Amino acid sequence: MSRRVSLPGADELFRTTGGMALQSSSPRRDEPAAGEQGPGPGQAEPAVGSPRRPQEGSVSPESRRGNGGGQGRGANRRPSGRERHDEKITVYVSAEELMDLEHARLVLRGEHGLAVDRGRIVREAVAVVLADLESRGDASILVRRLRGR
Repeated sequence: MSRRVSLPGADELFRTTGGMALQSSSPRRDEPAAGEQGPGPGQAEPAVGSPRRPQEGSVSPESRRGNGGGQGRGANRRPSGRERHDEKITVYVSAEELMDLEHARLVLRGEHGLAVDRGRIVREAVAVVLADLESRGDASILVRRLRGR
């Protein structure tokens, strides 16, 4: 008798949250075994790599574009929060700035009932500052801070 323990694989331990999930290394119990009939016509399962469906509360690409009716780029900009983001940047901050950001997150949760992550706070702050720059130009808070005034 072997003393080896059979352990589950990572794909069996962690649940997927939608989107482009990994295929399990072992067939699921409700899947047909090799040689058995798969899903019938009209019952095809979505393929790996197929487009993700939008998350609840997210903004569709059509509504994200807004109506550019003569207004500047930032006029209709308002991050919706929980949505998939395709672009990424890395920003290095000091320990003090990171603590300030975390403190703001806790204040928003504790005093205002807003459970948001740091990324959402940063996206909202960027949207506010860019809208201010667009509408006020030289008098914007961003220009004044960068000039040291």
